[in-house]
Amino acid sequence: MNLKRKYSDNQCRFFMLQTVKEDIFRNVGNSCTSLRFRIKHALVPGNRTLWLIRHYQAASCGLTKGIWSALCYFDKYSSGMQIPPQTKIGRGCRILHFGNIVVNPNATIGDNFNIAQGCLIGNSFSKSGNGVPVIGNNCCMFANSMVVGGVKIGNNVLIAPGAFVNFDVPDNSIVIGNPGKIIPRDSSPTAKYIVYPVENMRS
Repeated sequence: MNLKRKYSDNQCRFFMLQTVKEDIFRNVGNSCTSLRFRIKHALVPGNRTLWLIRHYQAASCGLTKGIWSALCYFDKYSSGMQIPPQTKIGRGCRILHFGNIVVNPNATIGDNFNIAQGCLIGNSFSKSGNGVPVIGNNCCMFANSMVVGGVKIGNNVLIAPGAFVNFDVPDNSIVIGNPGKIIPRDSSPTAKYIVYPVENMRS
């Protein structure tokens, strides 16, 4: 996401500060205004990864973008997570347990996203072409689950531990198993797992 094409430098900085605050909010609620929690957020692996990504995306010139890109590169090896800074990540992302998370740089992820250790969001190669996932709002990926290919995951989708998803999933669904099986629900199955949704954050 190149914010410089659309926004002024001041707007980019505001975007960075706001998105960082929203990521912290997803972990600690309205305590996100505390300097102590902000420092802790920047030091904890996983949280630090998101912190660096947000800074990269808000960088307003090539030099600062290059610095943040380098920091993201080194963070990849220290955290064990490959989440490229180019990845489109919505408001309020929460990494539940860090380690062995791989995300394709062309993936699109919605607001209030939860992801756990061992997850993969990747592309696929086939005779019909390749593609990367588009994931909606209020979705949860639990440990060792995978979403691959040019698929669309709806809003309020829970992907259970170990599930393999290479197909579209409608709103308000659970996916279990390998190969994956869709279990529709009348209401959101992720509501109890989306702690502190960003919509509830105080302005």
